[in-house]
Amino acid sequence: MTSRDAIDVRPITEAEFADWHRAMNTGFLREPTLSEEILDTRRAQFTPGRSVGAFDDGRCVATFRSFAQELTVVGGATVPADAVTNVTVTPTHRRRGLLTRMMARDLAAAKERGDVVATLIAAEYPIYGRYGFGPATTATEWTVDVPRAGLDPRRAGPEDGGRIDLVDAEDVRKLGPELHERLRRTVAGVVGRDELWWKVTTGAVRFWPTFQEPYYAVYRSAAGEVEGMAAYTADDDWGDAKQPLNTARVKWLTGVTPAAERALWLYLCSIDWVVRVKSGWRAPDDLLPHFLPDPRAAAVTTQADWLWVRILDVVRALRARTYEAAGSLVLEVADRAGLAGGRFRLEASADGTGSCAPTTESADLTLDVAELAVLWLGDESAVRLAALGRVREERAGAARQADALLRTSRRPWCPDVF
Repeated sequence: MTSRDAIDVRPITEAEFADWHRAMNTGFLREPTLSEEILDTRRAQFTPGRSVGAFDDGRCVATFRSFAQELTVVGGATVPADAVTNVTVTPTHRRRGLLTRMMARDLAAAKERGDVVATLIAAEYPIYGRYGFGPATTATEWTVDVPRAGLDPRRAGPEDGGRIDLVDAEDVRKLGPELHERLRRTVAGVVGRDELWWKVTTGAVRFWPTFQEPYYAVYRSAAGEVEGMAAYTADDDWGDAKQPLNTARVKWLTGVTPAAERALWLYLCSIDWVVRVKSGWRAPDDLLPHFLPDPRAAAVTTQADWLWVRILDVVRALRARTYEAAGSLVLEVADRAGLAGGRFRLEASADGTGSCAPTTESADLTLDVAELAVLWLGDESAVRLAALGRVREERAGAARQADALLRTSRRPWCPDVF
């Protein structure tokens, strides 16, 4: 067995691109070898220095990639983020500290660049807490039993004067970016989508050997403004008695008004032959069930952690967001990696703005940087974390005060996987 120190962890070169992808696909239990055509399209993601591999005797045995991202925080501002993805270790090289070496390298570089946070979608829960990441959003998927929903089968479309139109991929690439930007200005946890994202999601660029073209539905308000859009697929499933049993699967659905969301969900539940609608990953407080006459027809299929955040700059992270009430709190933040620890005073004003600075005052709350990430976007309760022993009150009532400042009326949501 090669010693840990003999395994070379470093950024890959373009010549190593295919070997790196072979290792990544192996780690994710996918077919190892990609065609030259697919590899060529994936070169659009290659940024020198940000795709890292671990090499044992010249063969790539672990992979790690990061890219620039913008993350929306509470109040609608955005912060620069280091988005982590494509993390694998080949089964023959587990438990040798390769991920730790790659992660340390990347987070140090992100801190040096001035990124406020790092982000990722965790395939497995136990891995990333030890690197200072905490689950900052939750995602929920519903399955709607359409016959049980109580909808009027005679319904022909939106009743608010708006309309639903089916459009093509080219229309999505024209209309989608602005719509997503409108969503991003209002929902904490949403991340930016660049031009490449829209090309990949509509099949203009193929990152995978197979691509099933979705249907695209657009909602326009009575004034003709695009306020919602959905991409969905449907299967072809018929029962023994020649009854349709088809399922519509939502790939993504964006609505910037409740009217747009309602119109799109009711449209999906009105498609002939569709008896189930799977919602895709939504916010846990999504309005979907309550658009239905019988909300029980929308059953939670899956609910789990989604976007994980690692705070790299406490001061800028806490200054960037807005707050639910006026008040102050002194936080003692522990960070074993030495990237963001310290004692900080948070001051929130009645207008929702906040300031933060290092302080020598006595702490009100002591917590790990991962727990601060869990609280930062407003989805978790400091009182709950204190009950679990993950936050320690140094002053009685400090956890409840933290909730009054940090928690939000709507839960954060990240609609994307990366």
